[in-house]
Amino acid sequence: MDTTELDTIVIGAGAAGLHTARLLAERGIDHLLIDAGDRVGDTWRHRYRSLRLFTPRRWAELPGTRLDIGYFAYPTGTQFGDYLERCAAAIGSPLRLSTRVSRLSLDGDGRFRLALSTGDDLVAAHVVVAAGAHHVPIVPSLARELDPAIRTVHSLDYQGPEDFAPGPVLVVGAGNSGTDIALEAAAAGHATTLAGRHPGQVPGRIDTPVGNLIAGIAIRRLRGLRLDTERGRRFADEHRGHGVNLVRNHLSDLDRAGVRRVGRLTAVSGGRPVVDGEAMDAATIVWSTGSRPDLAFIDIAAAFGGDGWPDHVRGLARRVPGLAFMGLPFQYAVASPTLMGMGRDAEHVVDRLHEPVAPARAASVRAA
Repeated sequence: MDTTELDTIVIGAGAAGLHTARLLAERGIDHLLIDAGDRVGDTWRHRYRSLRLFTPRRWAELPGTRLDIGYFAYPTGTQFGDYLERCAAAIGSPLRLSTRVSRLSLDGDGRFRLALSTGDDLVAAHVVVAAGAHHVPIVPSLARELDPAIRTVHSLDYQGPEDFAPGPVLVVGAGNSGTDIALEAAAAGHATTLAGRHPGQVPGRIDTPVGNLIAGIAIRRLRGLRLDTERGRRFADEHRGHGVNLVRNHLSDLDRAGVRRVGRLTAVSGGRPVVDGEAMDAATIVWSTGSRPDLAFIDIAAAFGGDGWPDHVRGLARRVPGLAFMGLPFQYAVASPTLMGMGRDAEHVVDRLHEPVAPARAASVRAA
């Protein structure tokens, strides 16, 4: 087993990790990127094939690398994964792929120790966890009561129409991914029902030049919804745990496709899902019910609050000096977990992690 010592380790080579690595590289800070994928961008390549982002190109790009699509175009998941791979090459940060962090812990001297899936250990003064916000599927507990003959798949694992069994399809969760999948099921000839609360929809059509420009204006407003403003805090309280408004798909699209829209799935009776008191016929159920980060590898109790989420201020762990997070929901603003908000958060995290350490603080770290 080899042990390597570094200044900063960034866990995750997605957009959040690459924003962080770019700033570390520009400042000449010794660092390493670690990613579980075989290639940078694999998280995007492994999403459903019909996925198209709804962030305009000018807001999706990382500084210094052009996203090679039309000015008013939106990339597919595969295109964006390939783009991130080019960004990583341009940044030139040291990178370890096909490598998972099995355990992140604190040594007695206050440094971090990372046990890797390869059997190696790394030691670092600083760690930035940018492992992604969407890795653990959230599925209602009542799913256990369903008839085993019903095929079930989560939107994180869904790839395309071949995942549907012959017969009716029920998509649970009416957000952007859920409506994408419902439209695809209907286009493939399945009787399709979409269950869930309508999250609202943005006006206009983003896939037109005018709609694209309007989307840019809306993004600027979202970036202003910060947790250090009363309006931002109110928005976060109202929307925490809920999906964002429909951006590309509209209710009229669902209606034209013949997608039946119903309320929330509330029960299972006789192995069948029940919505609005009606037992639904479904050969396939797609859970588009959200996901969360996989942070189980962090073996530092002080990194978390009582709710099990990272205890942080703008991504910096409150009680663990040197530890930071990137891409968390509402980390600093509504835009924090999105491509349009990660760059600003990365600048703050890198600035604070590597600001001059006051003598008193340095002594407390050594004594920890």
